[in-house]
Amino acid sequence: MKKWLYEMSWQEAADQIKEAQGVAIIPVGSVEQHGPHLPLGTDSYVAIGLAQAAAEEANVVLAPPVWTGWCPHHMVLPGTISIQAETMINLILDMISSLHCHGIDKFILINGHRIVNTVWMQIAGEKAQNQLGVTIKIFDPAYMSKDFVAAHPDMGPVGHAEEIESSHMMYMHPDLVHLEKAVDNPIQPSELYSVDPLYAHDTLCYVPTPVSAAKKHAQKALGITGSPSKSNVEFGKRYHEHLVKRLVKVINMLQEE
Repeated sequence: MKKWLYEMSWQEAADQIKEAQGVAIIPVGSVEQHGPHLPLGTDSYVAIGLAQAAAEEANVVLAPPVWTGWCPHHMVLPGTISIQAETMINLILDMISSLHCHGIDKFILINGHRIVNTVWMQIAGEKAQNQLGVTIKIFDPAYMSKDFVAAHPDMGPVGHAEEIESSHMMYMHPDLVHLEKAVDNPIQPSELYSVDPLYAHDTLCYVPTPVSAAKKHAQKALGITGSPSKSNVEFGKRYHEHLVKRLVKVINMLQEE
């Protein structure tokens, strides 16, 4: 099992940074409601799981994960922890700045929180590139699986705690998934609006649901958007393997620069 940075001594860390050719992964997730069938830490588990799996195949530094994300629209259900956008930007920037002092100059930020964290990660990445001269890549599973998901039309579009997320968690952490508690809330087409990166037609950009609408949604579908009843371990396995293969390729590309 590949060691995380926080499990190493400083001497081991120095060796690992050298072996990784200055490339590090920072997993970024969220602790938020994911319906009654998935754990609050689903988004973080996704980012951490991808990072760990890729590190088994490629030499890379595994930086400590950022467990909490920006998710004010999920505060309507218990357990959710939302941090301010500015806090998230500064935390990621501080982590990059610290690691850069020790010889890391190429960073892959894995976004387990779908498109919601993306803008703040982009701002942190832009600041890091301009202030420190480092290279930043954002690895977002929803964007990095467009080809794979398009080949499986039986699975619905990106939602929340839907069949794609649920399948992935069933493969990675079956002990934390309770599919019997899930309820389906199929995603209905909305004119000129879709949150799914695979959507091919004209669409407005995503804006998180206001609290008033989130409350109604929580009462109706227990925080789920999509059809988790379609979830299956085999799809989750192939989805995971696709993402890991892509992540390893990104690591190798950075090391070849």
